[in-house]
Amino acid sequence: MRFVLIDRILELTPGHDIVAVKNLTLAEEYLADHFPGFPVMPGVLMLEALTQAGAWLIRETEDFAHSVIVLKAAKTIKYGSFVEPGRQLQIRAQIVEHGPSETSFKGEGVIDDQVMVKGRFTLTRYNLREKNPTLVGTDASIVAGLRDLYATLRKGSVGARAMVRIAGSGPKSLALSSGPPT
Repeated sequence: MRFVLIDRILELTPGHDIVAVKNLTLAEEYLADHFPGFPVMPGVLMLEALTQAGAWLIRETEDFAHSVIVLKAAKTIKYGSFVEPGRQLQIRAQIVEHGPSETSFKGEGVIDDQVMVKGRFTLTRYNLREKNPTLVGTDASIVAGLRDLYATLRKGSVGARAMVRIAGSGPKSLALSSGPPT
């Protein structure tokens, strides 16, 4: 099973930081077992959400130069409270050091100004072709799929884009946005 633990990227400054969100719903399969009668997001998945946000920041910073980005180290990870269904975890990650194959971050997951997870982590990156040159096509295929997913995560909702267009087109649009004509 593949977990995508970022639902939307709200802000991203290449080489610097990212803000993303994870909406937790009862539809998440793992909640049936964690815990029966008291469903909460596992701490390891909160850390994975931080990791995925950091990976998107690296990809955008380096124009998707690497097909594989994985967690190398997690330090001083601290958890606040439980994240239950119906809540939105805002993920923030900031680059501390960006080297040729590793990037260090500090990050946190927040709900209503309460820190649910925070700590420092390091991601490492590479291409499969570095170990096996015949995998160059596999790298390209992985990157193409990641670019498609990134496009989905970056675009705002259709409704939000429509409201921006309506609000930006003058007084007529304001009348339309406040309700039906009288």
